Formats: sequence, structure tokens, C-alpha cells
Amino acid sequence: MSENSSWKDRLFGGFSKTSSRLTENLTGLVTKAKLDDATLDDIEDALIMSDLGPATAASIREKLATERFEKGLSEQAVKEIIQREITAILEPVAVPLEIDAFPRPQVILVIGVNGSGKTTTIAKLAHLFLEQDYGVMLAAGDTFRAAAIGQLKVWAERLGVPIVSGPQGGDSASIVYEGVKQATATGIDVLIVDTAGRLQNRSELMDELDKIRRVLGRLNPEAPHNVVLVLDATTGQNALSQIEVFQDVAKVTGLIMTKLDGTARGGVLVAAAKQFGMPIHAIGVGETIEDLRPFKAKDLAAAIAGIES
Repeated sequence: MSENSSWKDRLFGGFSKTSSRLTENLTGLVTKAKLDDATLDDIEDALIMSDLGPATAASIREKLATERFEKGLSEQAVKEIIQREITAILEPVAVPLEIDAFPRPQVILVIGVNGSGKTTTIAKLAHLFLEQDYGVMLAAGDTFRAAAIGQLKVWAERLGVPIVSGPQGGDSASIVYEGVKQATATGIDVLIVDTAGRLQNRSELMDELDKIRRVLGRLNPEAPHNVVLVLDATTGQNALSQIEVFQDVAKVTGLIMTKLDGTARGGVLVAAAKQFGMPIHAIGVGETIEDLRPFKAKDLAAAIAGIES
């Protein structure tokens, strides 16, 4: 089995709860002979209930209304329209994280609330870059939690990559500064920085990130090159409000969505793409180190709509 087809299988497996939920919500609505306004309203509601978001639901409803269905509407026809619409929404945002900074290293700040899978995502991201033959270094900038530092050290050892860390409660900015200095001196391509995930005190987090930015600016005016927000798909609509807050607080440049395999709320990925139009660099559909990957819009749309290709 090729790597591409095994990833596609994982994608369909990961989104099976999402596509089942969508099918359940649509069942009974699309067998009616007449596609009247009331039926279209019900279909739109079903799409919103599937976490695709009001804007996506409205555009799918519009497409259904404009297409002619002489003999009533089959479930397959609706799913195909859903797939087409989702593909159109996801195509512009399916943007892999490219390592193109010069001078090196490319500095990637990874942010997200505690529990979103941030530290594990950093390890998976590092693995992805190592597969592409890039030199990777980690920086344990989440000094707020001793567990985060310890977890990242374990991952660094497993992956065989260097890590810069300090004591719990230490100064994040100085760890990041040291990371860039070491990465520059040793010719590392990518420095991935973990950051504190607390949102309870936004101004504190904003101050910390601003300080990291200032320190980085002294070493490389282009850094950080990326500020990637990790989202937990199982939180559904709450993920959207996190994007809003972090966009404001941290100047987010792109998203990674995790835990898509454990939820029926995978539609929130589409809602996020439609509402924010921000690059979605990769998605996580499993527990293993290989389960974070960039995606093809069409494959992902088929997985959400439940269309086996």
C-alpha cells in the first residue's frame, strides 16, 4: 500500500464519526420528491448541526436550490454537492508549512490552550520535517508547566533532536533566544518553540509573546516566521472562539487541527476555513507520530461527506 493511500485510509477512518453524523442529520430529508423551501431549510439546519457552520450551510443550500433535480433529490447527490462546496472552501487554505527562511533557522512558535495536544503536535511536526531531511531543534518555551518541559524533552530524545530548555517558571524569551543562537551556530533549519497555553490571563500571554517577538527581532527581524495555533477538534465550536482570541492576542499565521479521529465534530475544520480563511497547515487523525499530515482539499471533503472515491 502506498503512503498516499494509507494516509487516505486514515483520513476516511478519522472522519468516519463526522460523516456518520452528517448522514444521520440528512437522513429522511433528501428522499422527498419536492425540494421546496421547507426542505432546503431542514437541510441547512442539518448541515449546521454537523458543525459545518452557518456560512457553509447557507452556500450549500444555495447550490441545492439552483441545481435542477427532476426526480427528487438522492442522498448521494446532496453528498456530492457538499463535497464540491467543501473542496472549494478548503482548497485555498490547504497550505503545507514550507521551510524557506533565509537565513536559517525558520522559527515556528506553536501556541494553543493546554489540552489541545500542543506538545504532541510539536513532536509530530518535528517528525514531518525530519522526514523531509531538515535539521530540527525544539525549544521548551512553555515554562509555566513542568510537565510540558518534561514531555518535550522525552519527545526530543525519541526523535533524536536537540532541545533547549530551562527550569519551570524560567523566562521563555531567554530560552527562545538561546534556541535561535544555538540553531544558527549549528546550521539547524527549523526551530520549533513550545509556548505557554494559558488563556485565563490574556494580557499576560500577550506580554510574554510580545517579549519573545522582541527578543527574536534582535537576532532575526523576520522571526518568528510562523505562529501556528493548535486546535482540538473535539471542542467543536469552541475551537472557533479560540481562533478569534489567539488571532487577536498572538498574530496567528496558520492552524493545525488535532484529534479529528476522536470526534463527530470534524465539520468545524470547514467552519474555521470559511470564517477565517487562514492557512490550515496539517491535520491530526490518530495517535501515532505519522498521523499529522498536510491534506488535499478534495480527499478531505470526500471524507467529511462520506463519499468513498
